[in-house]
Amino acid sequence: MKSGSPSSGDRKRLCVVALSVCFLFCLLIVQFFKIQIIEGDKWTRVAKRQHQLVVIEPFQRGLFYSNASIKKGHPEEAQPFVVDVPKFHLYIDPEAIPVEYRDELALALSKYLKTDHQKVREQFYKKSRSRKLVMWLGRETQGPIQKWWFAYAKQRKIPRNALFFIQDYQRSYPFGKLLGQVLHTVREDRDEQTHQSIPTGGLEMVFNEQLQGKLGKRVILRSPRHPLDTGQVTSHPEHGADVYLTINHYLQAIAEEEICKAVTKANAKEGWAIMMDPKTGEILALAQYPWFDPSDYRTYFNDEKKKEFTRVKGITDPYEPGSVMKPITIAIALKANAELKAQGKKPIFSPDEKIATSPRVFPGRNKPIKDLRTHHYLNMYLGLQKSSNVYMSTLVRRIIDTMGEKWYRKTLQETFGFGEKTGIELPGESIGLLPMPGKMHPNGALEWSAPTPYSLAMGHNILASSLQMIRSYAVIANGGFEVKPTLVRKIVKNGETLLDHTQHKEPRRILEAEVVAEVTKAMKFITKPGGSGTRAGIPGYSEAGKTGTSEKIVNGAYCKDIHISTFIGFAPAKDPRFVLLIAIDEPEKKYIPGLGKNQQAGTCAAPAFSEIGRRTLEYLGVEPDDPYGYPVGDPRADPKKADWAKETQALQELYRQWNE
Repeated sequence: MKSGSPSSGDRKRLCVVALSVCFLFCLLIVQFFKIQIIEGDKWTRVAKRQHQLVVIEPFQRGLFYSNASIKKGHPEEAQPFVVDVPKFHLYIDPEAIPVEYRDELALALSKYLKTDHQKVREQFYKKSRSRKLVMWLGRETQGPIQKWWFAYAKQRKIPRNALFFIQDYQRSYPFGKLLGQVLHTVREDRDEQTHQSIPTGGLEMVFNEQLQGKLGKRVILRSPRHPLDTGQVTSHPEHGADVYLTINHYLQAIAEEEICKAVTKANAKEGWAIMMDPKTGEILALAQYPWFDPSDYRTYFNDEKKKEFTRVKGITDPYEPGSVMKPITIAIALKANAELKAQGKKPIFSPDEKIATSPRVFPGRNKPIKDLRTHHYLNMYLGLQKSSNVYMSTLVRRIIDTMGEKWYRKTLQETFGFGEKTGIELPGESIGLLPMPGKMHPNGALEWSAPTPYSLAMGHNILASSLQMIRSYAVIANGGFEVKPTLVRKIVKNGETLLDHTQHKEPRRILEAEVVAEVTKAMKFITKPGGSGTRAGIPGYSEAGKTGTSEKIVNGAYCKDIHISTFIGFAPAKDPRFVLLIAIDEPEKKYIPGLGKNQQAGTCAAPAFSEIGRRTLEYLGVEPDDPYGYPVGDPRADPKKADWAKETQALQELYRQWNE
């Protein structure tokens, strides 16, 4: 063997080393393949979490706008009922903050935020890259904190975005509580999965899908040199659609102010007012007192007594309407006349017919039907003016004897919409109750029996929501045409109209013109001397309407001490701009000297109709159509020239001839 040549042992060692190196290299390649290829996505996410921060770009939830087009000749200016105000949520990245500075930072922030120091401190010791400290900060708080933090972080060489703000939008209400029950609001906390707002009810819930937007995203590098207002936007936010309402903010304010006065003055439980355009069905105002303040929603939903004030009672709570049903009874009788005339048959009655109205028993009833005051003879106009139960029952008996009970019920449902939802864009609408022949009540009694038609004639044995009642009056006010109540004019997103109710179709006639003319004529006597609603008269304008005071059912029986009082009417009587319902729930039962019984609709509900009506017509710029119809003492008043003065005087004289 030559000197210097490797021995066999050396060669073996070299082979082992070479093989080991190759083996290790192969292991590295396998590990590299595993990390880069097989587990590449996993380690990429880990790296991004360490070096990148995904910041949400907020969207604006759609807004609700007032009906600014209601005043003819005035420019339509966007007036929001609700706006989204920029707010900020404060976060920290505990792992990016050195331990020696955490207590100092927690103490400083707790002073800025005016909150518990210990709760803030706890967040600094959480193992996390993102901890929320506080939500919904305004610029007046966010600005000083950010200015202080930038200087603090720079001096101590802490990453600038170890403390950061995320912008968001919070619902705010320029008019405060105005329209609260209708709008509702959204909760402060969001859905954890979708990050969308959670509505508490009302229009916010009904149109939640349209109001929702889509979050955007921005990617930020975790570095002292990369503040959160820079970075790459990976997806832009998409704002929600805006809803343009039929309600006018000015008319809504009038209605809320006056209904509050009426409820307070009557010492009532609550009350509401609904104003509608009888031609289009557009709701112009929907007021309720006590009101619901959406900015303080937690107070209401955490208190069972206050929770009921979050409902729109005129939509959700049906009641026996009482005497406000009587114009509908007259309209149905006149409709029967029109159908019989078309068939060449004799009508069931004449508006001028002298009908005996002394108390008497009707089929199926053990006790006689009577009026608050006995009237011996009345015609249609006196029958409505005196709100005679006997007269209305007489008409209904003739209706069912001639046309049949099925025809009567069918007309109540198909012409006036009782027993059917209106389809208003609000949750919880009640269908009410229109008795059905052959159907049983929960207690086993028949809904429809022999005395039922006579009860319906007076507004009893039927449940109707206030919206159903105002819809039925709108058919009379608009000349006999079908009308569908609505709260929405249009929905718009990014300039594109998603829904348009502003283009009105030709309505379908459902009641003859001569019928509504006669009913309107009769209703005009209600607010004149001798009528039950004289305090509903609107100075300078003509009006038509009807009072109704019904006892509420308590423990299955009518309670003579608890009432719901209603006035429904429209003005001007010839070409109405609105139909308006006033409901006062549980006014105090007492006698007011010089006025009468406080619980009567003519005392507690009628004045609110007058005030809301007057202020509405003046705001709309409607010229007075009764220039002499003003209260005694007003220099413009002339009782002899006032609208309906001669007709009223003639009717009073006729009453004296028949009943005195």
